[in-house]
Amino acid sequence: MPATLVAEHVTPAVAPAPALAVGDLSNGERAVALYASDLPNYYRYQRGDNALLIAWIIQGANRVGMDRLRRTAALDAGFRRSRAAKRLTATQKWAQSERFPDTKRERRAGELAALVTLSAPVSEEARKRGLRFLLDGPCPECGDTRQVWRSWCIDVNADWYEEGYGPCFLCGGQA
Repeated sequence: MPATLVAEHVTPAVAPAPALAVGDLSNGERAVALYASDLPNYYRYQRGDNALLIAWIIQGANRVGMDRLRRTAALDAGFRRSRAAKRLTATQKWAQSERFPDTKRERRAGELAALVTLSAPVSEEARKRGLRFLLDGPCPECGDTRQVWRSWCIDVNADWYEEGYGPCFLCGGQA
């Protein structure tokens, strides 16, 4: 009988996923995570429920994944920015309804995410990330040219205006 080689098979060590801290999430990311979590639709906040909300935020963030969570929060911020400027397009409305089919749940998740901020502050990096936004499709104001033609006030005291291109007020003129 031929000899057989018996070698130990060692499974490679899998690094555990880094622990997620709620402070590392922006308020928008927390809202998206709550929307994706097992948060009951008719949940009523009670004093002392912060630990439960934080657990749902972590659950939703792990369920969605950090890349998708950040992108969805940035797209939601872009939708809100366009809505505030009264420049919503049909593409933006459709994409938002695909992302968040239940508008009442979306609104409630945002309210609860803001409540959590009182007990779990947002880190500086997450706060800066929360100011970033993405738009579904081209900018509704400038069409992604990043500039608009306007009358610009040069001197407030003299009421002197000049026409020309300037940065888009909606997308900020940033690439």
